[in-house]
Amino acid sequence: MGNGPGNQTTLIIPCSGIGKVHGLIGREATYLVTEDLAPDETATLCLALLVKGDPDAVASVQSHTCITIDGCAKACAQKNVELAGGRVGKAIQVAEALRNFRGAKPGTATALTDDGWNIAREIAKSVTCEAAILHDQEGVVQ
Repeated sequence: MGNGPGNQTTLIIPCSGIGKVHGLIGREATYLVTEDLAPDETATLCLALLVKGDPDAVASVQSHTCITIDGCAKACAQKNVELAGGRVGKAIQVAEALRNFRGAKPGTATALTDDGWNIAREIAKSVTCEAAILHDQEGVVQ
């Protein structure tokens, strides 16, 4: 995150998902967005810091719209952003996205296959579009 997210930045927060390919897909999708597709409009932070109650992490989610990417239906990233008082503008589940890739072999918890990278890229494109929509809505009084 460098110097931290700016005011117009959307935070992309993936689940930790350690030990599961779904978590790896979510994390890689997050990096594709924050490093390649929309580095000036998005940032990420470590979910573990938020869970631990780190004051900077809590302040970041409270002052920025968030997009969460969860590997499974437990929705740990979404739930923890909400528990910290953050606003989840969009919640994405990797398991749901996999339905569009029937028969795909995404890889393992430590390495994605070509299928896995294709899924991560599709999720990243979706997240980038959602971040742009949320950014445009920030100026709209709701």
